[in-house]
Amino acid sequence: MSLFKNHEKAYLMLADGQVFEGKSFGAKGSVIGEVVFTTGVTGYEETLTDPSYYGQIVTQTFPLIGNYGVNHEDQESAKSYVSGYIVREWCEMPSNFRCEGNISDFLKEHNIIGLYDIDTRRLTRIIRETGVMNGIITTEDITAKKDELLEKIRSFSIKDAVSSVTIPEAHIYTPETKKHRVLLFDFGYKRNIREELLKRGCEVIVVPGNTTAEQVKEYAPDGIMFSNGPGDPAENTEIIANIREIQQLGIPIFGICLGHQLMALANGAKTEKLKYGHRGANQPVIDLESGLTYVTSQNHGYAVVGDSIPKEAGFVSHINANDKTCEGIRYTSVNARTVQFHPEAHGGPLDTSYLFDEFVETMEREAE
Repeated sequence: MSLFKNHEKAYLMLADGQVFEGKSFGAKGSVIGEVVFTTGVTGYEETLTDPSYYGQIVTQTFPLIGNYGVNHEDQESAKSYVSGYIVREWCEMPSNFRCEGNISDFLKEHNIIGLYDIDTRRLTRIIRETGVMNGIITTEDITAKKDELLEKIRSFSIKDAVSSVTIPEAHIYTPETKKHRVLLFDFGYKRNIREELLKRGCEVIVVPGNTTAEQVKEYAPDGIMFSNGPGDPAENTEIIANIREIQQLGIPIFGICLGHQLMALANGAKTEKLKYGHRGANQPVIDLESGLTYVTSQNHGYAVVGDSIPKEAGFVSHINANDKTCEGIRYTSVNARTVQFHPEAHGGPLDTSYLFDEFVETMEREAE
């Protein structure tokens, strides 16, 4: 474990040429990515291990990160998928009975380049006002290479996101008492989705994101879960085509985040890139059927255009209370429902975990 903070200089340069000078923590080197911010007060380890952040440099708006350390139980996947990590201050000596190490050593272990001691409030305001933009974190002096680096930054884009994070072959997870079998499509899934299903007696078969309808039939599942994941949903043309066929099998489907977006695209809707996305654990979502508002955890840069959903396919079931974007769809043409937020949120809140119960109830009704 590190005993003293590193005071070596490090820099963030944005695509518009603005430069932030700070200090280095984690791994050293240079990395280009899409600079985003998340408002989570806790759950930073879940953020670091969420595959949905693939290709992104994540900025934490909360000023102190790492005060309860890191531990293997809170990780949402086996590795970190962020390109880079930015905080105002990191805690060198964390204190928690579950603590297994500090955040700087965690970043080094996963080869993630970190930057601290910059004005994260100013950076967040820039992203909010101008929108998400590319940037580079580097421990090298950028002065002499500024023009060359700007060209690289501006030409960067996140590509092949789902294929970069999905598993190559299926894995089976069995609960103590098996009641149902669920296929969990890995578009970049978070571990706690699997855990919530296991908790409810579901055997979970995690399958690659490009699994076809014919392969689904061979597994004979009681339900299908389309997971979260990174990147532009519209780029996944092969997966979208597969979903069109899979949904016709009549098997109950539950989609989360990217799974929600891909399902919508498969049914003729459109998606759009948000100015700076929704990332954090305090996003208010209105259930249009009950009128209730829930606090949700979210991580997405794209959204389904609510008005683009064909009337014969389904209807918007949830909206974001802040910007009124689509947060959920109930389908009437096929046996499916999807949401944009994370009902399984490991770091909380747990307001919408009941959606997993509804999914299990749907499978039970189909079995009868």
